[in-house]
Amino acid sequence: MIETGSGIGPAIRDLPKSLTLSALTYGVTAWLFAVTGPFLIYVNAARQGNLSALELNSWIFGGYFICGLLSVALSLYYRLPLLAAITIPGGVLVAAALTHLSFAEIIGAYLVTGVLITALGVTGAVKRGMEWLPMPITMAMVAGILLQFGMGIITSLQQTPLVSGVTLTAYLLVSLVRPLARRFPPVLGAIIVGLMAAAALGQANWRLLTFGIAEFKFFTPQFTWPAAVELVIPLALTVIAVQNAQGIAILQNMGYRPPLGAVTITSGVGSILVAPFGSQSVCLAGPMTGIVTNPSVGPKECRYAAALVTGILWMVFGLFSPMATALSRILPTSLVDLLAGLALLEVLGSCFAAAFGEKFRLGALFTFLITISGMRLLNIGAPFWGLVGGTFVSALLERQDFRNRRSNR
Repeated sequence: MIETGSGIGPAIRDLPKSLTLSALTYGVTAWLFAVTGPFLIYVNAARQGNLSALELNSWIFGGYFICGLLSVALSLYYRLPLLAAITIPGGVLVAAALTHLSFAEIIGAYLVTGVLITALGVTGAVKRGMEWLPMPITMAMVAGILLQFGMGIITSLQQTPLVSGVTLTAYLLVSLVRPLARRFPPVLGAIIVGLMAAAALGQANWRLLTFGIAEFKFFTPQFTWPAAVELVIPLALTVIAVQNAQGIAILQNMGYRPPLGAVTITSGVGSILVAPFGSQSVCLAGPMTGIVTNPSVGPKECRYAAALVTGILWMVFGLFSPMATALSRILPTSLVDLLAGLALLEVLGSCFAAAFGEKFRLGALFTFLITISGMRLLNIGAPFWGLVGGTFVSALLERQDFRNRRSNR
């Protein structure tokens, strides 16, 4: 059920040589992504549900602090870049549900979802399903999800041409000087220049930053059928078939062997832990995993250090959640989109390469097209239906690829 890792001790002993400037840079970039765009989704959901400041602060504390703890524990024990996070699509689902369900009912649905995911992890059903799903189809789904972040590089140039243009130029200049790029990550150059440009042009207002330590409370859940029917299955599918599948596919594409059973069970148990604070289900982070597994971080066995940086920063962010609303307004969103896109460029390229090879090409193409369509059906998002549609097309038209895959095992 739960795979054995290399142990926390060896990972801690090797941490000084793994914690390089590149690991710090990409860890901070992953953190910056998580505390801007996704955070704003949760703030918007809280507004729609008329949640109080205490309820929102508790939600943010549970989601970031506990997931930070889980990320540190997983990354150290398995010596892999494993980032636990509350599901971003889950925040969108909750935003709609809060308009007609009480917060207590939604928390009850969170708990039921956590129990369901844990049960699926314990039985090994998720692990068997992930091993059966063809890698090109999974990678096509990931490419479809990450495409929007790559496009963020272009849209940011339209929204804030001067700040984004200077930032992108800094990234390209550092990348051009290969000896410098090996020691000084191009993304770090982009971050420094971007912050300086935003401050100089009045697009970063640091006076908004205020100090405040998190206040949180435990909410009493209410279990109702309407909330369970609307949220439990969509949340569980979002965690298992979209978020976790995305993170696992990225790790596998980078040459890792992620612990599928441990990831699923951690998602379920983590969901149970964060629910009383008001936070939605826990998953393996997708885009953030792409950032911390970037080859520019360093040798494969050392990239867990970048995930540790992100996890620790998430814990700090959760502890000071009252500062979060102000922090989200300091930097222009276009700059954050640009930095995330630059950090994911290599990962996005490798996803396309893995998806559109010789095998399962039609299935991968249908998966990609459905994923980028943004369609929703039965309250479940496009990435899940991309996997379903692409697998169906491959099973119908690429049966030889399935037969070859079975014979090679």
